[in-house]
This record gives sequence, structure tokens and C-alpha cells, in this order.
Amino acid sequence: MGQKIHPKSVRLGYIQDWESKWFSLRDMPALIGEDFKIRNLVKNQFRQAAISWVGIERAGSYLRVNIHTARPGVVIGKKGVDIENIKSQIESLTSRKTFVNVVEIKEPELDARLVAEAIAAQLEKRAAYRRTLKRTMERTIQAGALGIKIMVSGRLNGGEIARREWMREGRVPLHTFCADIDYGLAEAHTMAGLIGCKVWIFKKEHFVKSHKELLTMAKTALETGEGAVPAAPVVVQASAPAEPAAPAAGEGGQA
Repeated sequence: MGQKIHPKSVRLGYIQDWESKWFSLRDMPALIGEDFKIRNLVKNQFRQAAISWVGIERAGSYLRVNIHTARPGVVIGKKGVDIENIKSQIESLTSRKTFVNVVEIKEPELDARLVAEAIAAQLEKRAAYRRTLKRTMERTIQAGALGIKIMVSGRLNGGEIARREWMREGRVPLHTFCADIDYGLAEAHTMAGLIGCKVWIFKKEHFVKSHKELLTMAKTALETGEGAVPAAPVVVQASAPAEPAAPAAGEGGQA
């Protein structure tokens, strides 16, 4: 199951959060379509801004759009002109009071969508796919990832027959639900046709303590006495008082 489905779908509500946060009883299909239009509008407006994902929150007649990008300056523009422009376009599309926030991605090498888009951009420039994948994996591992897997499919290097190639470095435990695995997909439009790029990045594992943390916890417990095993209580049973001895025969008589 973990090999076939989207890695985020089995981790939602456990270690990952939803990209859309709102609830509706009657207008669910219309709002889902509205979210789709908003995300397409933002990504088409800022193609060179390295946008990873767009979060959408609704509360009453208010709408908040969180743009997660590796280049916040491109989204904001000079004196905030570009962000005000996209805000007005979203308000005209949804007829809601809109607030737009720009969130910077500080480590784009660990974002699977940005990595997939970078690979697709290199393939569109006719770069050799093997060299591109190896360099990408090296940068991702150096950035702190525990593992990465990349798959490309299509007419690679202009071949006559489409094929699928993949490379992996480190661990990518797709069946471990507490493993924080990011997934990204991008498409490269080349002269030979369309090439798909899929990226899985294993960042960290939640709810698991490292060996160093376990040693530190054990040392702290011994110093504070919390880890000491209490001694078994000593139960002292009081003996019953001795009964007075019966008088010997003749001792109790009169002289």
C-alpha cells in the first residue's frame, strides 16, 4: 500500500497537516473548485518564484492564502506591488475578504516539490539525466535528509522507446507512518516529449528517540534518583503477647 499511494495521504492528521483548512456542509464541491483555481492562479502568476505549495484557510466570509516559497522577494515584488495584485485577483475570483501571507522555505533542498521542479528544469535544458539525479541526491543528503528516491519516466536522453529509471540513496521507509516523507511531482516538456519526475525525501522519523537522547535521559534519571528501583518494603509482624503460665499444682492452696 505504501508503495502505490501518495505518501501524504496515510500521514494526514498524524504527522502531516492539510493544505486546505475549512468546512462546509453544502458548498463543498464549489469550494474545492475554488481552491483549485486559486492555486493555479498563484502558480501561473509566479512561475519563477519557486512556490512549493499554497495553503488556504476559510472562516466565514474571510479567506487566508499562505504562499510557501523559496523566493519570497519575487512574490512580494517592489514595495509589495505583486502581492497586492494577486490579492485583488483572488478577491475578484472568490468575492471574499482575502489576506495573503508569504512563508519562506529556508531549506529548499529538503522540499520534494522544489527538487522535482529543479530536475525538470535541468531536463528541459537537455542535461544528462543520470548526472542530474546524482548531483541532486548529493545536495539533498548534504542538507540533512536521511534518504531520497528519484524516478524519471519518458523518452530519456531522446531515446526512441520510453522507459523508467530511478535512483535511491539512504532510507525511504514508505510503510513507516511515523516517517516524515515529502513527495513531489513535476513534468519536463522536452523536444522528445513529456518526462515525469517524482521525488521522495525522508526527512526524519517522529516519536523515535536517538541513542544519544536515551543515554542523556538515563543519566538524568540516575542523578535525580527517579530511575532507582525502590527497595522492597520490610514487613515486621508483631508477635502476640505470651499467655501467663498456669500455676503448678499445690501452689495456689493455703498453708
